[in-house]
Amino acid sequence: MGNTSKKLAEKCTILTKDEQKMLAVTFRPVSRNSPRVREDDLVKVWGPQIDPRLAQYLSNFLFGFGPNKSETCDFNRFAELYVFNVRGNPDERMTAIYNCLGKQFDDSEVEYQLVKEYCESIASTYIKMLKSNSQGVASQWVQKGFQGKARHVQALGEAVAAGISDCDPPPATVTSSHMSKWLSYETLLRELSQLVFSTLYGTSKQVAQSCLPAPDGLLAMPDYPAFIDLSHIVWVNAHLPRPLQHKWRFLFSSHIHGESFSTLAGRIIDQGPSIIIIEDKSGYIFGGYAAQAWNINPNFYGKEESFLFTLAPKMRVYNSSGFNNHYQYINNFTKTLPNGIIMGGQFEFGAIWLPADPFGEGSSAESCTTYRGYRRLSKERDFKIKSLEVWGVGDKPVSLKDDEEGGEGDGSILDKNPEAKAILDLAGKTRHSDGIREPVD
Repeated sequence: MGNTSKKLAEKCTILTKDEQKMLAVTFRPVSRNSPRVREDDLVKVWGPQIDPRLAQYLSNFLFGFGPNKSETCDFNRFAELYVFNVRGNPDERMTAIYNCLGKQFDDSEVEYQLVKEYCESIASTYIKMLKSNSQGVASQWVQKGFQGKARHVQALGEAVAAGISDCDPPPATVTSSHMSKWLSYETLLRELSQLVFSTLYGTSKQVAQSCLPAPDGLLAMPDYPAFIDLSHIVWVNAHLPRPLQHKWRFLFSSHIHGESFSTLAGRIIDQGPSIIIIEDKSGYIFGGYAAQAWNINPNFYGKEESFLFTLAPKMRVYNSSGFNNHYQYINNFTKTLPNGIIMGGQFEFGAIWLPADPFGEGSSAESCTTYRGYRRLSKERDFKIKSLEVWGVGDKPVSLKDDEEGGEGDGSILDKNPEAKAILDLAGKTRHSDGIREPVD
């Protein structure tokens, strides 16, 4: 009987050779070395690892529902649940979701509420798996106070599900054609599902951390006041360009570095693409991704990869409309132009407007043509800042590395950007490379 699961796996043609070996190992204990697995036995093994709702959904898929419910399932059905969720095509993934929700694949419509609860159960299970892992990237965030609070996890699932429709909120029912289209381009649900089911089936040891970036520069900060959630990091990181998703570099915190615009500017200039995250005193959390490095400039600039986002009370992302390039603006000590940071919109009507003076206040315009589907980010148009952070994303820019290492290159960043040099001086930030470089001919 000890080889039963191995023989069953070898006959399962939907699995690769490696998958046959790994799933045989997973199937053996839950089936008690028999050809079929009982629902009670599977729940005992998987139940502690997953959201209770997901446990019911997986039971629906594996053992059936209604009058056709069975007490056991065979190895092939057990393998289908894995394949459909980890590497299935849109139709297979839709079949899995429909069956999990107690629906047949040929049903023309499904209630949006059911889809939302399914997404919430996947998000909840993923965060639960993250928090239970005491090693690696997730633990670095957790030990600095980043949690996976239930309300934020639920908001993450809701945000994923809301992408099924252009309407916000989505309609009460979703057609199968809408579902198929959504699954063909929705990446976050696919990645979360891959991570959850790879972990359940024991096919990857590190996979449950891959949606989180590594925090760089955070561990050295004593008494760091975390105000965002693990769910928020997953949501924002999923919308960044893929090459930048592996690392977030801590640049600025209003709690740690003080409430000074010059200090803020001095710490974010020439640091590559970055994320600004703001919590206002009404509890709303929002921000924006700047796809280019911040540099003192009298004009708007940036790339269409830039986006704005909200994290609380809802998670949403507003991508570029292509209408204009007013993605980012930063200036200081000018008499005729705004001094501060603007992301989206225009002078006096920025989607995010953070004036240099008085620092600690801001506004979010009612409308913004720079970003598609935009809605005001803060609770009120004018807000007071409770917390403000900036994170560089991806690796440190090569030119910045060269400057810090004393490389000559074509001269320092400070040579190319005298305005940045002035900001650094005013911020009291030491320029280690100044005065030790060879003269540039």
